[in-house]
Amino acid sequence: MAVSALTFLVAQAPGDATPAFPVTVRVDASRSLGQLKPVWRFFGGDEPNYAYMKDGRKLVRELGELRPGEVFFRTHNLLNTGDGTPALKWGSTNIYSEDDRGRPVYDWRIVDLIFDTYLERRVRPYVQLGFMPKALSTRPEPYQHEWRPGFPYEEVYTGWAYPPKDYARWGELIYQWVKHCAEKYGRAEVEHWYWETWNEANIPYWKGTPAEFNKLHDYAVDAVRRALPTARVGGPDMAGSDPRFLKAFLEHCLRGTNYANGGKGTPIDFVSFHAKGSPRFVGDHVQMGIAPQLRTIDVGFATIASFPELKQTPIVIGECDPEGCAACQGPQLSYRNGTMYSSYTAASFARAHDLANRHGVNLEGALTWAFTFEDQPYFAGFRQLASNGIDLPVLNVFRMFSKMDGERVAAVSTGAVPLEAILAEGVRAAPDVGVLASRAGAKVSVMVWHYHDDDVAGPEAVVDLEVSGLAQADSVLVNHYRIDRDHSNAYAAWKRMGTPVAPNRKQYAELEAAGRLALMGEPSRTPVQSGTARIRFSLPRQGVSLLILE
Repeated sequence: MAVSALTFLVAQAPGDATPAFPVTVRVDASRSLGQLKPVWRFFGGDEPNYAYMKDGRKLVRELGELRPGEVFFRTHNLLNTGDGTPALKWGSTNIYSEDDRGRPVYDWRIVDLIFDTYLERRVRPYVQLGFMPKALSTRPEPYQHEWRPGFPYEEVYTGWAYPPKDYARWGELIYQWVKHCAEKYGRAEVEHWYWETWNEANIPYWKGTPAEFNKLHDYAVDAVRRALPTARVGGPDMAGSDPRFLKAFLEHCLRGTNYANGGKGTPIDFVSFHAKGSPRFVGDHVQMGIAPQLRTIDVGFATIASFPELKQTPIVIGECDPEGCAACQGPQLSYRNGTMYSSYTAASFARAHDLANRHGVNLEGALTWAFTFEDQPYFAGFRQLASNGIDLPVLNVFRMFSKMDGERVAAVSTGAVPLEAILAEGVRAAPDVGVLASRAGAKVSVMVWHYHDDDVAGPEAVVDLEVSGLAQADSVLVNHYRIDRDHSNAYAAWKRMGTPVAPNRKQYAELEAAGRLALMGEPSRTPVQSGTARIRFSLPRQGVSLLILE
């Protein structure tokens, strides 16, 4: 059935006896709210070596296709000592070692393979300068951890987390690496990259003091800029947005004495911090915690905005996720394979835009810390974008985002939870049926989601969408994309197959197709009267729709 003005309605949501409820969404395509920045185009993961494996290569290509040359990837462990064998929450490149006389030995082969994989697929590095090579660590043993899901998380913090025994050698490693990158890939290419020091130095990822982290950062940034004076540098990519740590770091960058060169301050081209939600298992279901994530963003933006010098400095939320550990498993994390993750992402990213507008700051990116885990069981419960080469519903939200460009335009929904309420309480009472809209020329894109913190059945929303301010024409062509139980959902398809442990070729091809972004019927034309189009459709709980009118 075509979209147009036709109605997609069912009496109630599957498994729920409550009647559907009405929602009115109004979009004024003539009222610009400024550029809709593609903040979604940042991704990352702990395990760098997965990128050049079979499923990693496939997924990197798909990320690059979202917006070629504008997608960035951040990863841990790029400086770790080891032979490149991947493991959960581990990776290595053997970039630095020392010979029997203690002289540095640089080996770019594995790290080049990682960056080659990105760049060949139109993805650029968001380079994390970490962690500590074994030969430089002040406490090298034990070095590689043996953590696995279920073990205490603290076991991951081993010799790689310690300060360098020689800061000058640390700086020289960074200098030589950036110099090598500029020579290999060209200065013009490397100027596009982001460079930041370490990860979450305010928790045990860093076994030194805050002052020692500032010293590590100063030596790293000084080295980056000596090798490439036009490089884009920033940080601190801290856990959360604790104002005490963030303010102290920013004060040091703006006015402190530079540990590496004795000058005033440290260059800072972007500011980065992390924001995570807090799901839990309640009774018989997962209850998401969107409010803690948004409050972290709110506090981070407020702290940065308190520095007049940084009010317009780009901000990257360097990990922006429903919770904190992609490789962990457990009942509270069972939301990840299905439409809870995709609807949460739509709702949370839209509110990040709103919070940036409220504080008047320059949000440049919100990085999704999710990739893929090679050679694990199908739909094993990790936070990832694809499983064994099969795309999960959440990846299709980013495909939707990639179709939205130009200017954000005014849009309101009678079913949206107000920003203040979602910051205070999350989405625990009425669901959040929200909207984000954009316009680029004659193309208008409208995303509508139906989100609730509780992963339980609920009634559908009957959405009456009114789009005004359209160009004078008799009709517009409408493409209606959907993520729900029956569309853009390989996990649901796998369950309908009977959850095969090892899908055969035919099943695999069907799952690949089910994982792609799907249309609700064929594109169709809908009438325009006095510059306004009206469309009615039903939207199930955890569903996300993208309607493109042109």
